Amino acid sequence: MRTPDAVSPRTWFITGASRGLGRAFALAALERGDQVAAAARTITRQDFDDRYGDRLLALPLDVTDRDAVFTAVRTAAEHFGRLDIVVNNAGTMSSGMVEEFTEAQARAQLEVNFFGAMWVCQAVLPHLRAQASGHIVQVSSIAALGGFPSTGMYSASKFALEGMSEALAMEAAPFGVKLSIVQPGGYWTDLYTSMTTTSPLAEYGPLRAELEKQWAEGSIDSEPRLAAEALLKLVDGEDPPLRLLLGSMVYDLAFDISRRRMTTWAAWEQVSRAAEHAVPAPGTTT
Repeated sequence: MRTPDAVSPRTWFITGASRGLGRAFALAALERGDQVAAAARTITRQDFDDRYGDRLLALPLDVTDRDAVFTAVRTAAEHFGRLDIVVNNAGTMSSGMVEEFTEAQARAQLEVNFFGAMWVCQAVLPHLRAQASGHIVQVSSIAALGGFPSTGMYSASKFALEGMSEALAMEAAPFGVKLSIVQPGGYWTDLYTSMTTTSPLAEYGPLRAELEKQWAEGSIDSEPRLAAEALLKLVDGEDPPLRLLLGSMVYDLAFDISRRRMTTWAAWEQVSRAAEHAVPAPGTTT
């Protein structure tokens, strides 16, 4: 485990850093003496305490603009001289039944949560490869554990992020670059209050009513500070995991979903195995 006081400050590049988890991550890094390039659609130095001085670089950035992402990463690398930890935190949430989504709404969800993170990864990798070190942290979600009614497109964006990230972790490892996927549970951010919603179809009225009953007691979430503390432990670890669950609820849900999947796979094992039998390639003779 890294001892912060025993080494030189590290440089972070954090997207979605103006609020919620991203802001908590940025503040945690700054408070320990690290340097932070804080990127967000709307962000200025005035959003942070003056005492951070030159250790903070505020970068207005729309992660869906690939050219702008490459420019922002280059600016951060030139300003601080290197990049050590890259946190893909920028994200939005859309709520609605899959059938209700317009093409524009569906594409917008993936543009930020998937493509935005992909552009950042593409932009930072040349810098991390050149220095043969670095740690990319992909902020995913409990929604990547499974699809749930009304969060289908959000889950789709996070499933896509995780699939890409698993491959990227193996591609980056030979260059000394680490990657971790963080799956948070509920935190007090504005993700839910700022989300977009679809135009509801009457046919889904009964399902919506059932969901409202389930949510009637409201959300009991945690302070973003706790997620930031966990993130510091993750990036300080000598052998960080590919995946890290944040919160008891998401931890228990992950095991529950995994057990149910394994039970189903086992129940259908005979059908699964019968669907495979190696034969010579078509057109060949034996």
